[in-house]
Amino acid sequence: MTIPGADVQVGSDEPDFPEEWPVRTVRLRSFRVAATAVTNDQWAAFVAATGHRSDAEAYGWSFVFGGFLPDDFPPTRAVAQAPWWRQVYDADWAHPEGPQSSLSGRGDHPVVHVSRRDAEAYAVWAGGRLPTEDEWEAAARGELVGQPFPWGDELEPGGEHRMNVWHGTFPDANTCDDGWAGTCPVDAFAPNALGLHCTTGNVWEWCAGDWAAGDPAAVSRGGSYLCHASYCRRYRVSARQQLTPDSSTGNVGFRLAADA
Repeated sequence: MTIPGADVQVGSDEPDFPEEWPVRTVRLRSFRVAATAVTNDQWAAFVAATGHRSDAEAYGWSFVFGGFLPDDFPPTRAVAQAPWWRQVYDADWAHPEGPQSSLSGRGDHPVVHVSRRDAEAYAVWAGGRLPTEDEWEAAARGELVGQPFPWGDELEPGGEHRMNVWHGTFPDANTCDDGWAGTCPVDAFAPNALGLHCTTGNVWEWCAGDWAAGDPAAVSRGGSYLCHASYCRRYRVSARQQLTPDSSTGNVGFRLAADA
């Protein structure tokens, strides 16, 4: 999709999310952006062509949502502030829930357990790049101004689910009212006005650039299937998440951009 150059509004004044402040107008040049996140099938083709070994594979582990692990899964280290994230050895893009799992039936789901360094390697191979935050948000908004979602201001307009997020009580009970417990196909929900699918929910998406001036941490955008109003209302187009460039989890992927 080609996004024409324009002055666009990004950011939010959400009181609970100062990292999104302030609402501001930025000038963007024309650029191209993929309609969907990169899929497992696309990533597998990249690995077959290049032999790329992901950071998760090099480190020997990645973070997996504990609710996806079997009841008899051996105890592993959890994240102190987010104990639902478990360190799982041999979890990687091909084994999203650990060595006992596979990609069967998930070729059209977004690839996960890829670091930003992995995403950048794929982008070079594919002849693209990661979008900047401003590009990503402008594309995700689908030409709407000042709205939290790609379709407007209601989470579920008319009771219709428009994205893949957590329903029920987090982190213990997901009713899967939107049809999915984990990732869903990259085009499972209707696109925004610019033709982009799943810019909120499903998986966080890596962007180019640093978190802030003087802070080299990486950033991802858009929320994921684990977002819930009770603790993480980050399933919005202005939402940002700070990560290290080499980190990988089961809910972060990416989509490509390119100069127009």
